[in-house]
Amino acid sequence: MRQYIIRRVLLLVPTLLVVYTITFVLMHATPGGPWDPGEGKPISKETIDDINRAYGLDKPLYIQYADYLWRALHGDFGPSYTSRSRTVTDIVKESFPISIQLGLEAMALSILIGIPLGIVGALKQNSFFDYLATFTSIVGISTPSYVLTTLLVLVLAIYLHLVPTQGWDGPFSKTAIVPVIALALGPAAFLARYTRSSMLDVVRQDYIRTARAKGLRERAVVRQGVRAAINPSVTLLALEIGVLLGGAILIEIVFNIPGVGRLSYNAIIDSDFSVIQGTVLLAAMFIIIANLLADIAYAYLDPRVRYS
Repeated sequence: MRQYIIRRVLLLVPTLLVVYTITFVLMHATPGGPWDPGEGKPISKETIDDINRAYGLDKPLYIQYADYLWRALHGDFGPSYTSRSRTVTDIVKESFPISIQLGLEAMALSILIGIPLGIVGALKQNSFFDYLATFTSIVGISTPSYVLTTLLVLVLAIYLHLVPTQGWDGPFSKTAIVPVIALALGPAAFLARYTRSSMLDVVRQDYIRTARAKGLRERAVVRQGVRAAINPSVTLLALEIGVLLGGAILIEIVFNIPGVGRLSYNAIIDSDFSVIQGTVLLAAMFIIIANLLADIAYAYLDPRVRYS
């Protein structure tokens, strides 16, 4: 297990390098730039040249690539082109904890809803609970997030006046209710679907029937079945963790939450290359770490899984 973890951690470096290279190439291949003049605000070519020289954008691309990579290895993502008084690291430090809070709350809610719903649906197959679990998962999977977000705002905020429509006052405030629900219902539906399907396969296995025939308590039988059936859900959850913690762009934009998702969106609109590269590398790192934790969890949840 230790050697496997070391190999996966070492693999993090080339993976992030590939992600950075693709991001760098795409940004410089896209038309436009941070100094493009806006409507009614012409900027002289001399001024643009001076700004490019100040930020090192007049250098050849291979030098810009190497310079940014060297700074990033030391935790410095360079200056922001739009917020010139702050660095990208300072901006990310402000938005990153907010996305972490939002993502962790949504992840916990999706687990509390999805996994029990899938387990109950499998154990009570073709019953009312099974139909309810299936219907809920289908609705959650087929409903786009922007539609779900709009419905939640209309019902909870506008019609019932239970929660505010925008802002972020902390993970335990009223402003967190609608964003967390909107972000969690999609993953919860997928978790319920995968858990039910996997659990149905497990409860039909011979060792489950043998355990029941020996008189083992139903709770112990279910616990064994859950341990054997949980791996597909862990895989799905690992992918969702990267998305949730990396920042849900739509949710943060709609609810005006100052997280990494909204930061990334504004950086793309403003062609703020340094912020784009920093947020993409951050999201990629989270996804890789989440998948590593999922692989490690396999060995503890399922005794049949071993790494050598």
